[in-house]
Amino acid sequence: MVRLFGTDGVRGLANRDVTADLALRVAQAAAVVLGAPARSAGRRPVAVLARDPRTSGDFIAAAVAAGFASSGVDVYDAGVIPTPAAAYLVADFDADFGCMISASHNPAPDNGIKFFARGGKKLDDDIEEQIEAALAEPFLVPLGADVGRIRRFSDAEDRYVVHLLGTLPHSLEGIHVVLDCAHGAAAGVSPEVFTVAGATVTVMGNDPDGDNINDGVGSTHMQALIDTVLELGADVGIAHDGDADRCLAVDHTGTIVDGDQIMAILATALDERGELKDRTLVATVMSNLGLRVAMAAKGIRMLETRVGDRYVLEAINANGYNLGGEQSGHIIFGDYATTGDGILTGLQLVSQMAATGKTLAELASVMVVYPQILLNVRGVDREAVGTDEVLAEAVAEAELELGDSGRVLLRASGTEPLVRVMVEATDQATADRIAGRLADVVRERLALAPAAS
Repeated sequence: MVRLFGTDGVRGLANRDVTADLALRVAQAAAVVLGAPARSAGRRPVAVLARDPRTSGDFIAAAVAAGFASSGVDVYDAGVIPTPAAAYLVADFDADFGCMISASHNPAPDNGIKFFARGGKKLDDDIEEQIEAALAEPFLVPLGADVGRIRRFSDAEDRYVVHLLGTLPHSLEGIHVVLDCAHGAAAGVSPEVFTVAGATVTVMGNDPDGDNINDGVGSTHMQALIDTVLELGADVGIAHDGDADRCLAVDHTGTIVDGDQIMAILATALDERGELKDRTLVATVMSNLGLRVAMAAKGIRMLETRVGDRYVLEAINANGYNLGGEQSGHIIFGDYATTGDGILTGLQLVSQMAATGKTLAELASVMVVYPQILLNVRGVDREAVGTDEVLAEAVAEAELELGDSGRVLLRASGTEPLVRVMVEATDQATADRIAGRLADVVRERLALAPAAS
């Protein structure tokens, strides 16, 4: 059986991969698994439901709500809010679990279903497997007064806004911010929060019509934000993705500041205030070498995880750390959130500008970004990437050539017959040359045999 849950919930083309029937059945299965503790305690389970503004979110959310309610779960429908807001509300409302309908940074035709456990935490792999197994079992069929109720979560957005403002260490007064809301779930919240926090705000990408989410705007399409920042002479630009769990930035010169640089700035700030737990930052193996060098220079330990914000979260939760993230802009503040939060990240970043009086470019100079190249080598045996001796020798030779001034990472794709070759060096030409050489070895050594005709 093909695994239903991917790296971040169930996702695919709406009404083909993610259908109303699938949403209904997955919701009924989730009600069985995630609602079990409440039923064991003799009470009706409660779930928070939210979505981003994609057109397909209407019918998928309706199907999920029906699945929950028909399984005896009371549903509080929060409407269109960011993914991190949904996660926060599960905890704040003391709900048993939650569900977010979104495909994040994907284009509008896609959609997805993501669950949160009690406390607003992402599901562990074993819980997802239990939900998939429950799809093959009889669902709950309560009758009469035992079916669930569906109610509007009327103050959902207000609760989240108050929460975000409560995290601010400094007013944003004096900072001109351009916000790119990606025509997504941030459109209703981010401008309000930044304005109340004291910033001068210019907003773009804040007119969602259900079909324009992430279309030429947001964290996956930065040029429009760059152009606007330069045209207006703004101090900083903040870009969200469709469900606002990411944040990338643009400084006053139009230079992109990515997730690694944002983590370097915020880890340094927290450490200087004595608030960085165990003086540790959590990041994935794909983070730039420059982040490692910068943190080492500050005496900050960097803990590396597998690629994926869920693994960063696992490390934060297991050890009580309070900052981690990914180069893509998923930044997790363990003191305030249970998942990546793009609005929270933007607020903390701009607050640091206001507190120090420094430009974003000056703050970002704490880290030198090493040139990096990532090559995808397709049609190869990904399982052999860690066992081929000739390839291992080629990697060792490359690492010897780079020394402490570069890095090599070979990683098998989790879903495709390809191997990712990543090389960092002090100059782009060296990174390109070594990556090309290693990619050739991967093609030669791991090539799949031609399919029989």
